[in-house]
Amino acid sequence: MLEKIRFWVAYMNKIKYWLPTTPYKNYDITVASADASFRKYYRLTKGSETVLLMDSSLEKDSLAPFLDVTGRLLHVGVNVPEILEQNLEDGFLIIKDFGNTHYLNVLDDKNFKELYSKAIDEILSMQKADASSLPLYDKAFLHVEMDLMKDWYLEKQLNLTLDVEEKELIAKTLDLISDVVLEQPQGLFVHRDFHSRNIMLTEQNDIGVIDYQDAMSGAVTYDLVSLLKDCYIEYPRKEVEKLALEFRDKSKLHVDDETFIKWFDFMGLQRHIKVLGIFSRLYLRDGKDGYLKDIPLTLKYTIETASRYDETKELAEFLKAKC
Repeated sequence: MLEKIRFWVAYMNKIKYWLPTTPYKNYDITVASADASFRKYYRLTKGSETVLLMDSSLEKDSLAPFLDVTGRLLHVGVNVPEILEQNLEDGFLIIKDFGNTHYLNVLDDKNFKELYSKAIDEILSMQKADASSLPLYDKAFLHVEMDLMKDWYLEKQLNLTLDVEEKELIAKTLDLISDVVLEQPQGLFVHRDFHSRNIMLTEQNDIGVIDYQDAMSGAVTYDLVSLLKDCYIEYPRKEVEKLALEFRDKSKLHVDDETFIKWFDFMGLQRHIKVLGIFSRLYLRDGKDGYLKDIPLTLKYTIETASRYDETKELAEFLKAKC
């Protein structure tokens, strides 16, 4: 306990000594939020003016990608936080503050179509960003992510002992899923976490996009699935399909409804299978139990979608029986 206190004091002293060297030396500091990683956010306030201090001191390696991706998105007009000050040695940035209103705070049955349509336009803007030199969402990486379900959710969280046949079923099905994911257009900018907690509504009612530093180059439907099959909030399947096809039409993809919805669904399977593992890992490894309550919806998406297709029905039945 004493070591933790010493670490905290030394850590806060770094902020205390750095802030006076910036234009924000006379701003009050309060805790704003933390996310699923080890980043923390502090709000700096002076009168009606506010900015955010992003603390990445525990994962300094994330700052270079954050700065790189910020530049790519600003170049195509996406509203991301302007970098106001930086201290890469200690892992601190001061950035523009979009406020406290996330999509999740305001979405309801009356406004979700309008808000999602607005967010779809933002995906299309992001997909204009330069994706060259970003890490590739290739078959190997798709499987690295999906393997998290078996390792962290099934075996560690649920304490299941899988037999050879069950492991083969999972491996075969995941291979079929990645094949369909890779059938669709690739090489597009992928935010990777474009959901209701990472979409802000500013005071001007504009979208502000955050938490994009893990961007990759990948499939056309990835961010669309993150948005419309959000692990934190759910809307009717028919309405989600309509919105997905709205994206297809706006992006001028020449593909029939059935094919596009299958692309969308299989991308959703890849993401939700991964997220089952991530939510479990956040709890078991990192001590963050707040995501456990989001596992049931993520599992529901996975089973319902897998039940729709011949390639994945066996996996759906397996998950129904075991989970």
